[in-house]
Amino acid sequence: MEDTTYLIPYVLAAFFLWVFYISFRLYETWYSNKTDTVLYRDLLIFRTLSRKQKSILANKFDFYTKLGSKEKRRFEHRVKVFLNETQIIGRDQFKITTEVEVLIAAVAILVTFGRKRYKYDLVDTILVYPDEFYSTINETYHKGEFNPMRRLIVFSWKDFEQGYQITDDNLNLGIHEFVHALQMGAKQSYDIDSLRLERVFQRILKRLMDSEVRRKLDEVHFFRLYAFTNQYEFLAVLVEYFFESPEDFKAQFPILYQETKTLLNFNFLNY
Repeated sequence: MEDTTYLIPYVLAAFFLWVFYISFRLYETWYSNKTDTVLYRDLLIFRTLSRKQKSILANKFDFYTKLGSKEKRRFEHRVKVFLNETQIIGRDQFKITTEVEVLIAAVAILVTFGRKRYKYDLVDTILVYPDEFYSTINETYHKGEFNPMRRLIVFSWKDFEQGYQITDDNLNLGIHEFVHALQMGAKQSYDIDSLRLERVFQRILKRLMDSEVRRKLDEVHFFRLYAFTNQYEFLAVLVEYFFESPEDFKAQFPILYQETKTLLNFNFLNY
């Protein structure tokens, strides 16, 4: 009979690695539930952008320019992964340039930059029209649209571009549609970031039931009316305001602001 005792060290090593992995995941989950944050975001940061791609970020995307060198590398890595895994296609003769690709990816990564799980599970393709486009979903013209069944987002480039160029009007089409994709994906996932998003968003909704908060919302009209269409639109608008008017948001509704910051795990710059 063949002697297999030489396999014992390998079996023990595999067993202890498995125990370590399970223990680490349990601790990671406990830590997230305890602190409403993540233990770490990226183990490896190795994907790099071309000189041209970096130049576009440096000249066109204000958030990137304010990051430190380590966080810039993390941002670049995630932008590269997004571009590698997402099809960006032009419609109505709209030409997809390197600048279009990089800026769409940059907005996508901005929304998930604080998360460990930064990819969009329900987005494989992004369609870009030069202007407003006709939607067959409700037979009207749209500026943006997220379609989870087809796993795609559709943008009017004119309106997408205005969203990141005008940074203080609380209207950012890219952020808005990517938040829809993020929230919908979280409802189908059980990772730490998705569970935190759902948990914190429920706290936000509960906070809205507070009579004092409702009175102030009615009184100051801080958020645009479209936010109150449904809970999905509310979160999308909330995140738009978080990125575009953080100081005003914090001053008007400090608890809602802090909860939005926790939901995104966004501890960067002056946010």
